[in-house]
Amino acid sequence: MTFDEFVAARQHAFLRYATVLTGDPDLAQDIVQDVLIRVYSRWRQIESQDHPEHYVRKAILNAYISWRRLWSVRNLVPFGSPPDRAAPEHPGSEPSELWQRLARLPRRQRAVVVLRYYEGLPDSEIAEMLGCAAGTVRTHMSKALVNLRAEVGNHRFLEAL
Repeated sequence: MTFDEFVAARQHAFLRYATVLTGDPDLAQDIVQDVLIRVYSRWRQIESQDHPEHYVRKAILNAYISWRRLWSVRNLVPFGSPPDRAAPEHPGSEPSELWQRLARLPRRQRAVVVLRYYEGLPDSEIAEMLGCAAGTVRTHMSKALVNLRAEVGNHRFLEAL
């Protein structure tokens, strides 16, 4: 399969995945574009792997985590300043309570929730993608659920997951 065929077949799925991770469709497009540029330069090596899509999804995840780290260092907002943008929107729908709560999670907790519930991956694969132990994935998930429950104050939120 050529790079062009691969991108044509999977680009929309990559954009949806990045949008769920970032909560921002514009940032998702930037991340996917940057990742696909890097993938293009190494396509012959990546294509020969068993799962090139897995490689690209992991690259998108790593780009998201790196972007969040760089963004938090470079974009300081003075106390009391209005936000530049409204709350991120869920892909294809109005902003939801669930979407807004996910946006407030730390990046690794959010990544674990997205990989578990959106991608449907088991702890072992999430750990591989994040470069950590499966126990660390369970810890991130546990903390994420505690954070989400604390905001809601009841179990209604978990029914949405």
